[in-house]
This record gives sequence, structure tokens and C-alpha cells, in this order.
Amino acid sequence: MSIEERNEEIKEMVCDILEIEEDEITETSLFKEDHDADSLRAIEILASLERNFKAKIPQDELVRMVNLKGIYEVVDQYVEA
Repeated sequence: MSIEERNEEIKEMVCDILEIEEDEITETSLFKEDHDADSLRAIEILASLERNFKAKIPQDELVRMVNLKGIYEVVDQYVEA
């Protein structure tokens, strides 16, 4: 799977969890401020990433996972290509 394919899969997953359309989100739009996500949604995103990519991501990384760009960076760090 290429990085582009992985990022597209992440975007689809995040949109499903946040219950928004893919055209409503950008790499830098903030989940909490722009999309009304709460901390439970953040935990759900983290759990889905771990499940889908079979990786262990520390919960303290949630502070970086405020938008797609942050999630892509965290996944790059913890998921083997």
C-alpha cells in the first residue's frame, strides 16, 4: 500500500467516525474546532488506526492527532510501510 493509498484510507475512516463528507475535511482542518469532534471521537480514531494498521500508538500521541496532517505524521511514525 502506498502512502497516498494509506492516507486515503485514513481520511475515509476519520470521515466515517466524525460523520462528515470527505469534501468537508482538509489536511489542516481541526477535528474539534471545525468538525465538532469530542475526545471520545479522538479515542475512536486512535483505536481504529491501531486495528486497521495493526500498530500500537500511545495515547499521548492524541495531542498531535488534531487534524489529518497530524494523524498522517503519527501513522508514519508507528506503522511499518
